[in-house]
Amino acid sequence: MRDRFFARLRFRRIRSRVLFALIALSVPPLFLLGYLSFNVAKDTLMETNARVNEDHLRTSSEVADLLFRNITNLNRAIVLNGSLRNDLVAGVGRTDEEQSVIRKRMQSELQRMINDNFVDSRFIESICIYNVDYDAFCLGRTDDAGIYEGPSRLAAISGERWHRTAVDAQGRVVFFGYNVLGDSQNSFSTVKLFRDPVSHSGQPIGMLVFNISKSIFGTIFTGAQKYGGEFIALDASAGDVAAMLYPASSAHFRNLEPGDEPAVVSQLQKQGFLVSRHPNETTGWTFLHVIEMKELLRQSNKIATYTTLIASSIAVVAMLISFFLSGSITRPLLQLKKMMVDWTKGARDFGGTFERDEVGAIGESFKRMAAENANLNEKLVRSELKEREAELRTLQAQIKPHFLYNTLDSIYWMATLQKNDDIAQMAVSLSESFKLSLNKGKETIPVFKELKHVEHYLTIQNIRYDRRFAYVQEVEDSILGMEMLKLLLQPLVENAIYHGLEPKIGKGTVRLTGKKEQDFLVFAVEDDGVGIEDMAKTEQGYGLSNVKERLLLYYGPSSSLSIESEAGLGTRIQLKFKPFAKDVNPRAESGAVR
Repeated sequence: MRDRFFARLRFRRIRSRVLFALIALSVPPLFLLGYLSFNVAKDTLMETNARVNEDHLRTSSEVADLLFRNITNLNRAIVLNGSLRNDLVAGVGRTDEEQSVIRKRMQSELQRMINDNFVDSRFIESICIYNVDYDAFCLGRTDDAGIYEGPSRLAAISGERWHRTAVDAQGRVVFFGYNVLGDSQNSFSTVKLFRDPVSHSGQPIGMLVFNISKSIFGTIFTGAQKYGGEFIALDASAGDVAAMLYPASSAHFRNLEPGDEPAVVSQLQKQGFLVSRHPNETTGWTFLHVIEMKELLRQSNKIATYTTLIASSIAVVAMLISFFLSGSITRPLLQLKKMMVDWTKGARDFGGTFERDEVGAIGESFKRMAAENANLNEKLVRSELKEREAELRTLQAQIKPHFLYNTLDSIYWMATLQKNDDIAQMAVSLSESFKLSLNKGKETIPVFKELKHVEHYLTIQNIRYDRRFAYVQEVEDSILGMEMLKLLLQPLVENAIYHGLEPKIGKGTVRLTGKKEQDFLVFAVEDDGVGIEDMAKTEQGYGLSNVKERLLLYYGPSSSLSIESEAGLGTRIQLKFKPFAKDVNPRAESGAVR
């Protein structure tokens, strides 16, 4: 039965066989390749998008931390203000006229504190201070207690959940995802308990409420159009239901059912959104980035269409080729078959000639293969190596350092705006260090650029370690323009920092010297750190062994790396190599290169 089935599939005519073979060998693999390509592109796109969105959410959370901490600091400054505290206590039980005088004085003091603390007040809608009777002293609003205004506001406010949460926080600033006074949908509140510093028990004397505009999230979630999708801020800290702070309204999120954070995320995913999340440290809220899957995969869906068109075209071409060429293929194929049979019997010298077509080329190639089998194997090995190298170059070409440079540049300007000079300097040094490391793909680098790399590295480390390390550089001017293998000196300085000076108590010094001795360049890196007790451990470290191996591979056996160390006194590592003639800049010999 099985043989009869396969007999029906076996075409008698070679033309039909070629047609079937071409279609079977070309179309299904192409569809399979298209399917795999689509899924790989889809997975890669989703992973890349998720990673980029998580990084952006992390950055947005850090921006939010800076803004919210400024508000938190202003909360604390107001609570610690003796004048405001005294007026708050003095306002209890006063007449309306007396409270009006106190209110004006407190409003003036609040405005002064905002100005003195250089707080960006664009997002602060109002500030209210309440005494124990919940008499309000507000800046930025005319009503005092919002929905609680009235003779029973003391009981109404005391029974609210947000009030109990603020009291339980014992003076900590508490962020709520809504306006606790209930009179605005476009703001949220922070609440902090006023406590009497004179009392040993910290008796509450009032409460401080900040109402902050939700437009602050427009500053936090910058670049929404650049990254696609939308950003969401959820507050799940107030209970079992997550309140959406931002956006205030959106067509995509109007139909979301109330629930906790996992439930909201699950609903978004079921609606076809790719969701990235990041918790905010200051508030306890969760920042989300959502983007529709169909929007994200719009480009990758074209792969299926293109694959279908290409496969159909190949099928048509295959039928035409098989129809016109099958007859001319059969004769040289029979000749080729006879030659192969003879080769299996030991023949290596074949007579006869082939036509000058593809099958003839195969026959001639087979004849050469039989005569030069060993040489062909070697060529195949070389071909595979070149293929791997081409794949590696293709992968390397996909690496785009511009994103990293732009990110570091953004960090620099953010740090500059925040007046954090150390972070700004670290961003600049790190960016320059990466540029020097890449060196536009070249293996060699001028000596002065390698020294710049070392300087940028030490700048970063001195900022990290509170400027513990002194750096002394003594390099002859005549060798500054000469070329050397990149990343030879920086690993040695890094080794001196981490293994010599970091374990040392107090400050330390790294000295880098460079000179030319006859035809050799000699560099030495010295430190006055803890030294090395067991020299055998230097062979186990990746840094020194890597430098030594690269040195020998590039400059040959005449190069050397030597280590001298004494426990408690320091370590000296010396590099010695002979630069190639093409690496010597004639101007460098006269000290013209700087």
